[in-house]
Amino acid sequence: MEFDYSRDYATIDFRHHPELYQVGRGEQGVLMVEPYKSEILPYWRFKTPDMARESAEKIYALFLQYKAKNDFIGMDMARKFLQMGWTRSRRYANHRSGKKYDNEGQVLPQEPDPIKAESARIFYEKYQQARSDPEYQTMKQAHIQKFRTRR
Repeated sequence: MEFDYSRDYATIDFRHHPELYQVGRGEQGVLMVEPYKSEILPYWRFKTPDMARESAEKIYALFLQYKAKNDFIGMDMARKFLQMGWTRSRRYANHRSGKKYDNEGQVLPQEPDPIKAESARIFYEKYQQARSDPEYQTMKQAHIQKFRTRR
């Protein structure tokens, strides 16, 4: 299901309105869904492997806290932040400026950065742990089924 970007995300508290949350694809909505964005974003860092490790561990710990509270949206948002840590680290690992395309839309040459590549590896490991968690998978399917027809 596509993520609905037309909603007024500034006014929705998804903890109180889980019926409005859509899983979407990948990282869709990661910087829009409150209160989760504000709870997780302060810990999201990937500049160095040490920062990435601390960040990924903290975000995964939040994933587990949300899981203990049976809070699927929190789990999914933590998973999205872990995925975003991986993808953003990879972007900087391949392009030191963080820009993949030039002004004409052409892919810029890669400038490998092994430090950011290590940060990406760290996030990827935690992202895979969260994504493959059996309870997360079950809760994800239940959420999709329960709220499939609602808008």
